Amino acid sequence: MDYIVGIDIGTTSTKALLYDLNGKIYAKANIGYHLYQDLPDMAEEDPDDIFNATLSAIQEVVTKAKRTDGKVIAISWSAQQHSLIALDENYKPLTRTITWADNRAEKYAREYKENGKGMFVYQHTGLPIHPMGPFYKLLWLQAEHPEICEKTAYWVGIKEYIIWRYTNVLAEETSMAAATGLLNMRSVDWDDEVLKLVNVKRSQLPDLVETTHAIVGIRSEYAKVMGIPDDVKVVMGATDGALSTIGVGALETGTLAINIGTSAAVRSFVDKPIVDPKARLYCYPIMNGKYLVGGPINSGGIVFNWAHDAMFTGVQETAKMLKSSSYNLLTEIAKTVPAGSAGLLFHPYLGGERAPLWDANARGSFFGLNRNHTRAHMVRAVLEGIVFNLYMTTLALTEVTGDPKDILVAGGFVQSSLGRQIMADVYEHEITIPDSYESGCLAAMYLAKMSLGLESDLTNIVNYIGKEKKYEPNEENFAAYRALIPIFIRLSRELATEYQSIADFQRHFPTLYK
Repeated sequence: MDYIVGIDIGTTSTKALLYDLNGKIYAKANIGYHLYQDLPDMAEEDPDDIFNATLSAIQEVVTKAKRTDGKVIAISWSAQQHSLIALDENYKPLTRTITWADNRAEKYAREYKENGKGMFVYQHTGLPIHPMGPFYKLLWLQAEHPEICEKTAYWVGIKEYIIWRYTNVLAEETSMAAATGLLNMRSVDWDDEVLKLVNVKRSQLPDLVETTHAIVGIRSEYAKVMGIPDDVKVVMGATDGALSTIGVGALETGTLAINIGTSAAVRSFVDKPIVDPKARLYCYPIMNGKYLVGGPINSGGIVFNWAHDAMFTGVQETAKMLKSSSYNLLTEIAKTVPAGSAGLLFHPYLGGERAPLWDANARGSFFGLNRNHTRAHMVRAVLEGIVFNLYMTTLALTEVTGDPKDILVAGGFVQSSLGRQIMADVYEHEITIPDSYESGCLAAMYLAKMSLGLESDLTNIVNYIGKEKKYEPNEENFAAYRALIPIFIRLSRELATEYQSIADFQRHFPTLYK
């Protein structure tokens, strides 16, 4: 029996799963690393910390599995989008990994939105006008750190850097290249007009390859540490957004894939480029004529984590006495109040927001708070606010793709019965939760099978996903949510006029960072 490692480089950790060729999981590993947020708007990671995490994760799953009846024949990759690293001529990093969550290019994205150049870039590349994009990070670096740009021989993302460390080959596959904002989404090639805007040469960018492209062989010292053959095939894989969508089986237009992990996203595949007139959605080529249209959202489970830590100190001890997870205890507390949290709304913009606002200055708020509200109302409002925000993004998506026939939802948020019910009730639609564990790793494994010639297309991935569970909306909750969602949307527009003011205050008086 031969084996494949599917590995996902996330924002807070790297996950690896060891599969056999039938999709059975033999071992799992999850290795975390630090996100540097020492300054306002900063969100960086050490690329070598992430490389070491991938090395440890692969070593761990190979060791745990203790398989002696075969060997690892491929490693296939999923990774976070929109990261940027500057490398010198010897491929050594001149910067940390500047992640999607880094907002220091906000000024330059705002200028491009105001002068119309941002719409030009969007129409060419499908990248929304937001500092998450490497295009805007490059504008910021050119203006504020020219000394780095002068020394830069190559611009890459984290996946390209990691694969180079293993293989000594610098390449970039279609989906990750699309997320840079430097790739023309129609020609699926680097866009020369866009490159001129950021003073980047083609020679500074990796060679473009397909998602199923394989590099044969890794450096022997790493193979030895991981306990795998040094002639293993390294399959390029794709972005986490693309693979988490494939990994739940949302392959057809009209099927919505929603993922709520640390962040969140609403996505759908289409068969041709779609440009949203309001630039609210990205559109990235992925593979074989498939394009992914959607909205990435900052405000997912990380907001619930904030509520857990900021409003419920001491809950861990209570949970321990009850032999329960402290997060499960919070959802049980939230269940004690009715849908709509007695008119308390929460805008979950604790780290700026991508879709649906595309405003790096956005900030969170409770609205409607009165003396009768308790922490139970507040924590339920946080959960509802996350879903209301997703629903706003879904409204934008369905404007260009049509109403959904099916809604597939994955991620930690819907592991709780309350999270599932809020999703179904807000959308007023049956939701399906696939049983596939770590959909990004699963889809990465499947791309490896395609690369190895063991699968011809994406169709058969549904055979690897496992059981699906369907959850119905509760009509008793419709009235409350139908009344609150318009208020939530109008309020987000009203508050938008002051987001920059309060964000500028926080930058000028950065007491939170001391």
